[in-house]
Amino acid sequence: MAVLVSMLRGVNVGGHNQIKMEALRALYEKLGLRDAQTYVVSGNVVFRTKERNLTALAQRIEDAIERGFGFRPAVVVRTTSELRGVIARNPFASRRGIDPSKFLVTFLAENPSAEGREQVLKIKADPEELFIDGREIYIYFPNGIARPKLSWAAIAKTLGTSGTARNWNSVRKLLEIAEKLEAE
Repeated sequence: MAVLVSMLRGVNVGGHNQIKMEALRALYEKLGLRDAQTYVVSGNVVFRTKERNLTALAQRIEDAIERGFGFRPAVVVRTTSELRGVIARNPFASRRGIDPSKFLVTFLAENPSAEGREQVLKIKADPEELFIDGREIYIYFPNGIARPKLSWAAIAKTLGTSGTARNWNSVRKLLEIAEKLEAE
C-alpha cells in the first residue's frame, strides 16, 4: 500500500471549518484509508491506500468531509516520494539564516500554466521571495507572515488553481511521519 499525505485547506483556522482530528482520522478509516495519522490541527493526514488516482481520491475525501462536517475544504494529496522531492528542491537550502517558521510551501491542486507562472513571478513583493517549481510554490517572508505583501488570493487567481500552504517545519515533519509509516 502506498503512503500518502493529504493537506486540507482552511481547516480549524480562525474558528471556522472546525474538525476534531480524531473525527477526521475516523472519516479516513471509513473511506478505507488505513493507519490515518494527523499532524497538528490544520488537517494534515498521513495514511495508507491502494488508490492510484490521487485526484479522484482528493475528491472522495472532499465529498466525505462535506457530507460529514457541512463544508468542503480543498484537499491536496502528495505521495511520500513527491514530498521528498519538495524538500530536495528547496530553493533556500544553501542560504543561512532562513527561519523555517517564515518559509511556506504552497501545495497546488493542479499544475499551473506557463503563462500563469510567468504572471505570478512578475508580482513585486520585496522583501518576500517566491519560487515556483512544479505544483509547489516556495515563499519566504523575512518580515513574517502576519502582513504579507504577497496576496494568496491574487496568486491563486493568476495561477487558476487552489492550494494550501504549510510552513517548512510542518513539511519536514509530514515527510518524517510518512517515511516512518512506509518503514512499518
